[in-house]
Amino acid sequence: MKFRKVSALLLAGAMCAATVVGCGKTSSTSGTSPNDATKAAEDEEITATITVWGPAEDQSIDNGEWLQNMCKKFNDEHPKWNLTFKYGTCSEKDAGSTVSADPSASADVYMYSNDQIQTLIDAGAISKLGGSALETVKKNNSEAMLKTVSIGDDVYGVPFTGNTWFLFYNKDIFTADDVKNLDTMLSKGKVSFKLTDSWYIGGFYIGNGCTVFGADGTDESAGIDLTGDKATDVTKYLVDLAANPNFVNDADSAGITGFNDGTVGAFFSGTWDMSNIKLDKSKVGVVAAPTYTLNGKENQMTAFAGSKAIGVNPNCKYPQVAVALALYLGSDDAQVSRYEARGIIPCNIGAASSDKVAADEMAAAQNDTMNNKSVMQPTCKGMSNWWTPAENMGKSIIAGETTKDNAADKTAEFNEGANNGIVK
Repeated sequence: MKFRKVSALLLAGAMCAATVVGCGKTSSTSGTSPNDATKAAEDEEITATITVWGPAEDQSIDNGEWLQNMCKKFNDEHPKWNLTFKYGTCSEKDAGSTVSADPSASADVYMYSNDQIQTLIDAGAISKLGGSALETVKKNNSEAMLKTVSIGDDVYGVPFTGNTWFLFYNKDIFTADDVKNLDTMLSKGKVSFKLTDSWYIGGFYIGNGCTVFGADGTDESAGIDLTGDKATDVTKYLVDLAANPNFVNDADSAGITGFNDGTVGAFFSGTWDMSNIKLDKSKVGVVAAPTYTLNGKENQMTAFAGSKAIGVNPNCKYPQVAVALALYLGSDDAQVSRYEARGIIPCNIGAASSDKVAADEMAAAQNDTMNNKSVMQPTCKGMSNWWTPAENMGKSIIAGETTKDNAADKTAEFNEGANNGIVK
């Protein structure tokens, strides 16, 4: 696939918004016009040092120094910009705290996990995109992926990979039809699920109509809804699930360990575990999460979905360059290159449809989950209330403390704990 040059025209259009809404310390009511920004991006001779932070893996020799090579290609494509790049190591999961600690001393461009958006906004550490930059991000990403970097109607970054969970299975144990439904699988072989992990257990409750900050995860005032029969019935289902002799709670790597030694036929995880699978890859199937049968009805297990994205620091000296670089690193060609270097599945529509990625069963599973069988992991502040009560509910079920007889009371406790402190 040939690299598409991100033109100065596009970049400048992007910067009409970046100047107005974040970079360069320009107020929200003043700044350069789109035409001015376009002219600046096309005609201005810029000599600058741009600081870029990313994961160590993206900069390692073993992975072809992907980040450095992308920045070099970006520089080559902009001959009027004489750029020197300064690199720093910061994982996506650490970016929220690291960048927010001192935005003025942080990178111009950095990679972050989308659940940190609100932290970055509160710290004045991330720019809102607009203009041509916003249009490019909208064009290149699915609605689901766009939501992962949005607060309301505002977009704060360029997505470059999805983050969710799905199903790995042994083709010698389960057929393609078997893995469409969890209960069918449990009737034929052992299945491991992270019931005591709060990122996973919600998939059952949400699948039966419970919500976490509204239907799309953005309504803080809606709180977490685990009320009524829709929640209690799920708890009862999970009590039965935990008691099923073919169920294995995936704690302390029980899922991947059992999968590798053949005692577990399927487990739920994400892209990060593919390299840990020792089973002959020809025997490994990967699909989106199945349905489960509750009260005679099939419900779709619904994963939390997020993304890792590229952010621009509003304190950057050259916003037109920073936004341009963010768009470039998130382009379809750059994402395919990263996939080739590290196996990280692209989320960009063009990259996902490339021959190499489209042929990848795991990529298909992740993208199917992201686009069709997930809800956005909420980025609002109240989401911090979810994790401990959800984990405790799973532990209570596994320990036998939650039973069918007390399921209503235990579910009500779960709901109360998850909503504690949330202002509705």
